Amino acid sequence: MRFLIILMLIAQSVFAQKYFTRTGTTGFRASVKAFEPVQALNKSTSAILTNEGKIASQLFISAFKFRLALMQEHFNENFMDSAEFPKATFRGYVQNIKVSELENSKEIIIKGTLNIRGIDKEMEAKGTISKVGEKIILVSKFVVLPGDFNIEIPSLLRRKIAQEVTIEINYEFTEKL
Repeated sequence: MRFLIILMLIAQSVFAQKYFTRTGTTGFRASVKAFEPVQALNKSTSAILTNEGKIASQLFISAFKFRLALMQEHFNENFMDSAEFPKATFRGYVQNIKVSELENSKEIIIKGTLNIRGIDKEMEAKGTISKVGEKIILVSKFVVLPGDFNIEIPSLLRRKIAQEVTIEINYEFTEKL
């Protein structure tokens, strides 16, 4: 009986539909009007999405690209400590979804745990999930506070960097066979 249960669990994980990307886009904006735009884009986010809506993603902090090289250097060395904390991760789920039954576009809520600089923060975000041909597109936007992840903004820069950072994701999944 125990062997049968183990076999069923293995079969379920082997045959469960999964969708994958290594080219997901994650961007952020922390700009304040009248100052240099503080924004960057990471085009190499890896993410996996199961048919039942479980989602996990990971990106390398140093892969964010800024318009100015000096801004990128300050971001990695002074704010994010990317040598010590090279990755950011998210683990959670898309509520009320069966990806294989998706036909068009659907408004969704994503819940889970965001980990930045080794600190976990529960979060919830609205978004949309769409089926376009054989691809699944997930788009969402949410706000994080630097202080929640022990990111200190020096007093000299506080007027130039927003108190709230807007994160935007755009993941294009293909079925993993």
